[in-house]
Amino acid sequence: MNIEFTSLEGCYIIHDTFFGDNRGYFFESFNRKTFLEKTGLAVDFVQDNQSSSKRGVLRGLHFQHGEFAQAKLVRVLKGSVLDIAVDLRRESKTFGQHVAIELSEDSRTQFFVPRGFAHGFVVLSEEAVFFYKCDNYYHKASEGGIIYNDPDLGIDWKIDKSLHILSEKDTILPPLKDIISTLSF
Repeated sequence: MNIEFTSLEGCYIIHDTFFGDNRGYFFESFNRKTFLEKTGLAVDFVQDNQSSSKRGVLRGLHFQHGEFAQAKLVRVLKGSVLDIAVDLRRESKTFGQHVAIELSEDSRTQFFVPRGFAHGFVVLSEEAVFFYKCDNYYHKASEGGIIYNDPDLGIDWKIDKSLHILSEKDTILPPLKDIISTLSF
């Protein structure tokens, strides 16, 4: 497990050691001890989630706040996505900034998104199967979100907006400036 630091403190790109031969492949997708040694973070994942989406589906930007805030370790099992994390920690020097990374089945790269971040992705391939581990349980009353096209965030989703497919809920999320005072992680 090789850890690559990003411009946002606590967000890590994880490159796994891959072993392949004529039978197929093997890699260790997570090792708590190694992750702790390389990042200083003791993460206990309690819930796994998986979604399947077609090209252009944009999910996000979502978060949970308060005692139900979640850290996530995300990866793509099939296809490719552009994955986005936005720093919502008001005390952070990178508050309101984001990092984007392309994740794909071929790269086998993972992305760790800590608590205090909004998260979302858009599908770049014809279909994508997205998998993520969470360190806290889903709690509906603690969910929140930011509109994906917030002009203050300036996120380039890498595909034409005419191809975006969003849930009704994601089309009515507020901009970050309207929820800053309510954020707690």
